[in-house]
Amino acid sequence: MNPSHPGDRRESQPLRPTTKVLTQGFDPRLSVGSARPAVFRSSTYVFPSPEAAERAFDIASGRAHIAEGEGTDLIYSRFNHPNAQILQDQIVNLEADATTALAFNTGMAAIMTSLLTFLRPGQSVVYTIPIYGGTQHFIQDHLSKWGIAGIPIFSGRGDLLAAAIASARDLGAVLLETPANPTLVMTDIREVCDAVAALTISSGETRPLVMVDNTLLGPAFQHPLTLGADLVVYSGTKYLSGFSDLLAGIVLAKDPALTKKIGPMRGLFGTILQPDECWMLTGRLPTVGLRMTRASKNAQRIAEHLAEHPKTSRVYYPTLFTDPEQKRIFKAQCDYPGAMFSLELKGGKPAAFDFLRHLQIAMNAVSLGGVETLACHPKTTTHSGFTEQEFAQAGITDGLVRVSVGIEHWRDLLSDFEQALDAI
Repeated sequence: MNPSHPGDRRESQPLRPTTKVLTQGFDPRLSVGSARPAVFRSSTYVFPSPEAAERAFDIASGRAHIAEGEGTDLIYSRFNHPNAQILQDQIVNLEADATTALAFNTGMAAIMTSLLTFLRPGQSVVYTIPIYGGTQHFIQDHLSKWGIAGIPIFSGRGDLLAAAIASARDLGAVLLETPANPTLVMTDIREVCDAVAALTISSGETRPLVMVDNTLLGPAFQHPLTLGADLVVYSGTKYLSGFSDLLAGIVLAKDPALTKKIGPMRGLFGTILQPDECWMLTGRLPTVGLRMTRASKNAQRIAEHLAEHPKTSRVYYPTLFTDPEQKRIFKAQCDYPGAMFSLELKGGKPAAFDFLRHLQIAMNAVSLGGVETLACHPKTTTHSGFTEQEFAQAGITDGLVRVSVGIEHWRDLLSDFEQALDAI
């Protein structure tokens, strides 16, 4: 191939992620010279020969492995398709130390498919709480039925995590969500990876996987693979997409052997992301850093102002941490504080509902990571399935409101929040 061609650039010096995502992972010659990827809506693909079909199915099923430098023929869009391949090839450029990626139709599909690939009946999975409600219910209510024990540990408690990792029966995986949703408590990723690495593994056993749900800080602000994690998972619906108009999930790894195991399971479950959504998401990758940086700067200014408001008893945000250990973790593993914060309002649920009712710019909706500002009441929405004990353990109170800050002008947003607080 021509080294000067945009689809096959050779690095004379290392390129930065924002450049790589625009210049690598897509060959215009495979899209009739189009400067940007086209949409391929075919459900099935024609083989050049019967031997190629046989080889493609052997690889897709895991019966054979791709040789170095070998290309693979497409079979059927449930297994793979051009837009998924383009998205996967380009998104690895955003994630530090990633070499391979897989696209899924939702974030939950990414988590579910990955865990079911590696966990076996009789094993256990250690996970941090609070965590996204869907993830917690999948572990507690589904995996438990198949004999897989979930061990919840408070976010940020390195001592408890290390003890659980050391004592868990046949540990299969450790799943971290950091910062925690919605309290923003941070967990030391490297410390957890070191605890897993210290385990004595018997002959024939595999070392437990460390998976990090990096949705809240994204590839722009936190880099789990460089800290020792095996897999990074995302709800691509959030910051990667950024416009609250599509659902997606992403899994990335440093070791291609991991995604090679997950890929056939994705094909079996049919959890691949569809071509149109892949095409949309690919087009938004170059602006992830721009959008997240603007939203993070907005959130920091607003959170620090609202921390002084008489109607708030506490604001959860990384630059407002008072615990020395949380400060240390934030400084060690995060580039920016991010665009999420939570408000603890005086007056409990009535105050929280009054606040949400009076917002004029920010919208009362779940989800996060969009260019628009959203706010919700976790106890009655995103985490409403928790028991009272789980609410207390997670720090999710009647007066807690979670905010995802967008890219509007921060002064307009601050005025909106202040008038809503004054209306309580």
